[in-house]
Amino acid sequence: MIQKSDEQNELIDNILRWILQHRDVFAIQSKTSTSVTQTSSNDDHSSVTNSKQSSGTKRKHSSSQNSSTLNTDFVSWRGCLTRLLCSPYESREGWLLAVTRFNDTFYMCEFDTEEKKNMEANRTDFQKEMCYWGWKFEQYVTADKPDGKPDTSSAVNNCEAYCTVIRTRLNSHSLFFSGEVDCIGSKGNYIELKTSRELYNSIQDEKFKRFKLIKWWAQSFLPGVSKIICGFRDDDGVVRRLQEFNTHKIPDMVKDIKTPWKPNICFNFLDQFLTLIKDTVKVNDPRNVYLFSRDSKSNDITWQNVGPDSEFQFLPQWYIDEFEK
Repeated sequence: MIQKSDEQNELIDNILRWILQHRDVFAIQSKTSTSVTQTSSNDDHSSVTNSKQSSGTKRKHSSSQNSSTLNTDFVSWRGCLTRLLCSPYESREGWLLAVTRFNDTFYMCEFDTEEKKNMEANRTDFQKEMCYWGWKFEQYVTADKPDGKPDTSSAVNNCEAYCTVIRTRLNSHSLFFSGEVDCIGSKGNYIELKTSRELYNSIQDEKFKRFKLIKWWAQSFLPGVSKIICGFRDDDGVVRRLQEFNTHKIPDMVKDIKTPWKPNICFNFLDQFLTLIKDTVKVNDPRNVYLFSRDSKSNDITWQNVGPDSEFQFLPQWYIDEFEK
């Protein structure tokens, strides 16, 4: 298996590279112009990108290639937004989020909590094997070409990624984020692939809908992935059945469980948290970082200004320099 080093932390560097290569996408356009752009790159985290500004197809080129502003409120990985969406119903995991403000754009980058670091360091061989099962499943159900066959003989490689790039809004907040997508269907629609332990009783079914489906829904809803295919496996890693989930119908599946979750509460929390960031991080300084954290035991959210040159500074100098030319 070809696997990323545990010490390899790319932060949001690949998103920043994409931004520098597509500065014109962020230029303010007239109300009558709309644009959809599709680009490709050899970079692992932006091999396929889809930057959506509206539903049209007309591309207007701007002369403000070197503008110092992105005209965007927030930049992050999709995983960061997924984490925040699930927070109102998450009582088992905390999170650590670094935020810096640069040219009036708030850049967000998630860091591992001490709890997560300890958990990763103490993973058992069986837990590692279960992760491998998920990657191998993706290899069994995908091919390089629409009419191709899966290549299950090659080594699993989790260093490669197929990512989409999204521009969207949540009320008053403009968002730009990127996230990995597993594959596309025959009609070009994105599909997310999952594996999960088979459900043998009603208690397991309840937990699956309560804890797992909310994460699947949030992860897929954000970039517009409409279909999730899950391989339900036994304890030996053998997939016994496949089930398709319509992302938009997942909330209906949890309405009758004892502790249902609601999408509007998830989005209200995200909206309020983004407003909190705007109200808190006032200084335009890429070297100055605010650290927001949520404790897994108390569920309290706290924040502090860790100042410049801390271990949580994540905007690289090469990116800053491009906007200060």
